Amino acid sequence: MDSVMDDDQRYRAVHSRDSRFDGVFYTAVRTTGIYCRPSCPAVTPKRVNTRFFPTAAAAQESGFRACKRCRPDLTPGSPEWNLRADVVGRAMRLIQDGAVDRGGVGALASAVGYSERQLNRLLSAEVGAGPLALARTERAQTARVLVETTDMPMADVAFAAGFASVRQFNETMQAVFDRSPTEMRSVGRSRAPGSSAPGTITLRLPYREPIDLASMLGFLGDRAVPGIEEYREGVYRRTLPLPHGTGVVELSAGSGPGHVLCRLRLTETRDLASAVRRCRRLLDLDADPRAVAEALGGDPLLGPIVSARPGMRSPGHVDPAELAVRAVLGQQVSVRAARTLAGRLVQRFGKPLAEGLEVPGGGLTHLFPSPDVLAGADPAGFSIPVARGTALVGLSGAVASGRVDLGPGCDREEAERRLVELRGIGPWTAGYVRMRGLGDPDVFLHGDLGVRSALEAGRAWTSPAAAARNARGWSPWRSYATHLLWASLGDAARAREAGAVPDGASADGPSGAVGGVAGRTGSAA
Repeated sequence: MDSVMDDDQRYRAVHSRDSRFDGVFYTAVRTTGIYCRPSCPAVTPKRVNTRFFPTAAAAQESGFRACKRCRPDLTPGSPEWNLRADVVGRAMRLIQDGAVDRGGVGALASAVGYSERQLNRLLSAEVGAGPLALARTERAQTARVLVETTDMPMADVAFAAGFASVRQFNETMQAVFDRSPTEMRSVGRSRAPGSSAPGTITLRLPYREPIDLASMLGFLGDRAVPGIEEYREGVYRRTLPLPHGTGVVELSAGSGPGHVLCRLRLTETRDLASAVRRCRRLLDLDADPRAVAEALGGDPLLGPIVSARPGMRSPGHVDPAELAVRAVLGQQVSVRAARTLAGRLVQRFGKPLAEGLEVPGGGLTHLFPSPDVLAGADPAGFSIPVARGTALVGLSGAVASGRVDLGPGCDREEAERRLVELRGIGPWTAGYVRMRGLGDPDVFLHGDLGVRSALEAGRAWTSPAAAARNARGWSPWRSYATHLLWASLGDAARAREAGAVPDGASADGPSGAVGGVAGRTGSAA
């Protein structure tokens, strides 16, 4: 969205306080030394005193401090990093997931196939800051959440957020936020998003409006696997595998617009940034729904669906490897059957949830089995056809060995190609993993039964080849088009039940179509 804007256009967005650009770029004022989000309610600075930066880290590297009024560090992330498949986009996703804190810049550079020097040059040119500065900003934002929402001692906060020392933590917080951690804690208590149970970190996850959160949580709830997920009374809960430990998350509508309420319980607080990033990816919170609506709303087929479902997102997943296994498990079976199969897999191979992470009601008991565990399982022991069991074991082995990379910084084209090379993994399964597991916004599942049913209902293209060819006009938002078509089946089914659709109209979708569901294979994934 920002790549086609010049500074004069950015200034007009600031002058109109357009919140769509929050997180897409940042505005800094030379005379005050402060940087803000574009929608900051403060008096608009003069154009001559204004500078623009693509990231908060770039503004901080130039000596600017975060505005205390609009809190630019709490904006949604830029949708650009989900769209871009180049090395900069891959590196940004890895940095946001904590890769620098875990392995250093060398490991980050190796993961994207570049030298440290080349990567630093590319990031500095594209986003205005190198990997260390970008990681420093992520650490500061994580520390701010822990300072303001927990009673953790400041030394524990410093190391949990990834700082090398308490001194470095104090200096960074003062430089970035112009407040000491102690001052931030006293101010933050008045802003805390509700009371939390002991050991729970409660925070708000911002997004760009509009959002159809109820449908998205329902989508996840329809596929909730017993033992690792549950959806009750508007709250979605699940267990989380994280780099240093495990966690449990609760996601629900916030007390006001603009944010999702997130409650986390973690065995390792240093996993906070990774947990938040996974939750944002799960709910597609960095999306720009207005850009999607502008691109798809004028289409004769999709336009009415876009109007009927403002804020439709493309739900992702917290663990691409888990999603891939579930997609294989769900091939050629109903949503309910696939959930049952996945639940059995969890009970047999899953790791019991760590003590202290229990949720009232006892619905969450395990983590989903890891790829290395499933790679050593007997293909005949999954209660599915042996050929599919063999595919599941082969997939798990490929992920466990690194032959298939499904991490946040993977090359999506390469990951899809390697998935299709595996026995039992076809284009649908690989595309579905790329769309949801890897968060690619531009995947169209043209061979999906549900998509085909929706196209037939709209009297559109009837063959998968024609659908794939004509859907190119929906790029780069074809994943959203897929979800809109799935959702239209559910809308038509409900209208038919209410008598609003005549008998014989094409309103029936695949099993579980209400709320948006995959069709031909992997429908419970």
